[in-house]
Amino acid sequence: MRLNVIGGVFVVLIVAALIVGYSSIFTVYQTQQALVVRLGEPVRVVPEPGLHFKLPFVDSIVAIDKRILDLENPAQEVIASDQKRLVVDAFARYRITNPLRFYQTLGTISGANSQLIILLNSALRRVLGEATFTDVVRDKRDELMERIQQQIDRETDVYGINVVDVRIRRADLPDQNSQAVYQRMQTERQREAAEFRAQGNERAQEIRSKADREVTVMIAEATSKSEQIRGEGDATRNKIFADAFNKDPDFFAFYRSMQAYEAGLKSSDTRLLLKPDTSFFRYFNDPSGRGNEEKSKAQDRPPGVGAAPAR
Repeated sequence: MRLNVIGGVFVVLIVAALIVGYSSIFTVYQTQQALVVRLGEPVRVVPEPGLHFKLPFVDSIVAIDKRILDLENPAQEVIASDQKRLVVDAFARYRITNPLRFYQTLGTISGANSQLIILLNSALRRVLGEATFTDVVRDKRDELMERIQQQIDRETDVYGINVVDVRIRRADLPDQNSQAVYQRMQTERQREAAEFRAQGNERAQEIRSKADREVTVMIAEATSKSEQIRGEGDATRNKIFADAFNKDPDFFAFYRSMQAYEAGLKSSDTRLLLKPDTSFFRYFNDPSGRGNEEKSKAQDRPPGVGAAPAR
């Protein structure tokens, strides 16, 4: 009986020792850092992962994430310095760098997110309120995001939080203003397009006028050159004719008569009312062209004058 009691006590002691030993250890994971709280008061921070010890039944462990956390902020309406309203959709990323201060001021991640949303909206209104619409949308967006990040980071240092990044996902006009802006932009682009077309037509007209002027000058120069060449050809032809006439007047007369026949006696219905013995037809009856000419001279002599002796 006594042995059973001793055995029972021994088992109870072993179980109690196991419970105490289990309550004295805790594990910190790679993605966490631990805060040891003793009777409601934080006593130390355990940043290293692994197996650690604490006072059983007295100390409690608060696990705090040490990864970079996301903060999603709902879209906010901001007024820029040029009095244009903007709907800004932004988000932030932060890390808990001082677990003790974080636990004493905010306590939980949800509490941190609530406070950071307030600070982010305030920084957005301050920074974007000093910039113009064009700066936010296009020109200085990176610079503005950096300024917002720096301001929030300074304000969250008291909470043991480091804001590593702030990004503006979207910055646009409210829906009621977008259509008017788009129409104004469309009108402006149409005006610029019409101006470009007018400039192009003016330039095309200048090029066309210049080309027409150059064509006129080229035609005039070509005409002048052709007339000069034609005149030189006519002069050469007349010289050849003159030389031919001086060398053989009879052949020249025959050649000119042949040209007259070709020009006057066309294949179409050509009729000539002339005397057969005229000088025009002198080569028809006599290849030498002298018969009709002598008859014509005989007829022209006065009566009583004898005819010339025949050769």
